[in-house]
Amino acid sequence: MKKAVTSQAKTRAAPGSPPPIYVVSGGVGASGEQLVNTALAQFPEKDVPVITVGNVRQVEQIRRVVKAAKHSGGTIAHTLVDARLRDTLIALTDKQGVSAIDLMGPLLNRLGEVAGHEPLGRPGLYRQFHRAYFDRVAAIEYTMKHDDGQNPRGWPRADILLLGVSRTGKTPLSVYLSILGYKVANLPLILERPTPPALFRLNRRRVVGLTIRPDQLIVFREQRYSQLGALPPFEYVDLDKVRAEVRAALTLYQRGGFAVIDVTDKPIEASADEIIRLISQPAKPRRARATP
Repeated sequence: MKKAVTSQAKTRAAPGSPPPIYVVSGGVGASGEQLVNTALAQFPEKDVPVITVGNVRQVEQIRRVVKAAKHSGGTIAHTLVDARLRDTLIALTDKQGVSAIDLMGPLLNRLGEVAGHEPLGRPGLYRQFHRAYFDRVAAIEYTMKHDDGQNPRGWPRADILLLGVSRTGKTPLSVYLSILGYKVANLPLILERPTPPALFRLNRRRVVGLTIRPDQLIVFREQRYSQLGALPPFEYVDLDKVRAEVRAALTLYQRGGFAVIDVTDKPIEASADEIIRLISQPAKPRRARATP
């Protein structure tokens, strides 16, 4: 499996690694990186670093990456659509004796012949035209990285943060909402575990607490352990303990001023619709305090 090092600034591979491939792009470099990694998959015995240098707009950036490639013995694969920058890169690599592969130029030239005019030469147009798709992919990636309380430093970037005790459906709801384009984090609430202080520094209108009837929660927990072929711990399905968990969660929601939805007997779609309505409501204006 190939090691991809995606960075706009980092242009050197780790010491001792094979000569890297530098993907140079005027955009984020995703298309060039994917093509390079597709080719490298044919050589599974080699762990070749792939260093992506994106958002290239200046000749000085090209000089730096050519210098790094010469120093490391690496290869440059470029997808520059700006003809001036592409010609500069080709000239510099020829002069410095650096191997370079033009992944875009020949195709643009041929398309220009077919179309009867020069290409626009503006990087990032594909991403702009397909922004909704890329935003959705970004939302799904964010949600996967922030499931089950992971990476709390990224919570301020969430569109929604879901709270709930175990088996209230936080992860399925998060994934469903991310497919709709929302960046969703979720945090499991455990009775014996303190709540992260960072939670109360968030915009409370983006935080939604999930609650559920205790008897249904027990059924879900028992079903989960049955799927695993094991018996659940006694406290995990004890009615008194479960009631205490649900009460503690509701107390936390009240303390934080968080919205609450009851997911009892609700399909994911209905819960998601309710969450979206909650976070989409305009903020209520604060009442002016009377002057004494």
